[in-house]
Amino acid sequence: MINAAVVGLGWWGQHMVRRNAGSEHVRIVTAVETNPERAAFAAEHGLKFAGDLKEVLADPGIDAVILCTPHSLHTAQVAACAAAKKHVFCEKPLALTKAEAEKSVAACRAAGVQLGIGHERRYEPAIVEVRRLIRDGVLGTVMHAEANFSHDKLADMPKGDWRTSSKDAPAAGMTAMGIHLSDLYVSLFGPVSEVFAGTTSRVAYPENGDVISALLRFESGATGYFNAILVTPHYLCLTVFGSDAWVEVRNETHPDTPGPSTLTLQHKDGRREVQQYDWLDTVRANVEAFARAAAGKAPYPFTDAEKVGNIAVLEAVARSAATRQPVKI
Repeated sequence: MINAAVVGLGWWGQHMVRRNAGSEHVRIVTAVETNPERAAFAAEHGLKFAGDLKEVLADPGIDAVILCTPHSLHTAQVAACAAAKKHVFCEKPLALTKAEAEKSVAACRAAGVQLGIGHERRYEPAIVEVRRLIRDGVLGTVMHAEANFSHDKLADMPKGDWRTSSKDAPAAGMTAMGIHLSDLYVSLFGPVSEVFAGTTSRVAYPENGDVISALLRFESGATGYFNAILVTPHYLCLTVFGSDAWVEVRNETHPDTPGPSTLTLQHKDGRREVQQYDWLDTVRANVEAFARAAAGKAPYPFTDAEKVGNIAVLEAVARSAATRQPVKI
């Protein structure tokens, strides 16, 4: 069991506290928040309340820090945690540029602390099965992948909120949803070599857009596509096309909400297999995997190369959307 502090008590920080209550691997004991009005939430959940990250970094009773803060703050905060010898779990994205991601990975490695990242979708049972199908060659040669992660949970953010800023949230829904899809792509298919992306603002977010679409080429030669829309009812789907079969996963709900997912496997001989999977609390599963790794009990299933590679995709997507040109990684 490790003791942790959560930094940031916005929507996701509060979700982290609720989801990890009662865990046998991590105990959130302190909340750090600059807004004093959120002290009531901390008290309700039995947490100490601090107004500055420095307070928990100086606390010998804190083993790890969970960052649920604006994206542009991550690099400096990860560095501070590493310098204080605190394990650090950083909500996605780890950074906004590849160079910043490399700094965070290097700082944690040098300090001997575990760096976790908030990409919980890898733990979904249906996604685990997709990984197995690819690994075991059931799909044949991977040809192409398509994915969509769209919803309207963030459609009505107030003007001036950091999630509406091109500084903290470049390329429309890329940092909110698209980054999860690119993480899956990097983990399933390997490094990305080229990106061509575009954004538009149809209804909301005039500064950074409410639609992001991206075409990718992988170093393997396979291609991919993903899309994220910030103003539409929930839609979550991943399809991988192979030379021998294709597989599709559809999620009935957002990952933070209980609901089933359905996996369809279509073989080239006409056979079709359909399997439904129950919801798993993947947010908790990811934090607990981080806690086990921090305690030296198991390796963390995200490699440093994947952490950096995914941010390289984010940076390329943002640059391509801004220049309307393909970007090589």
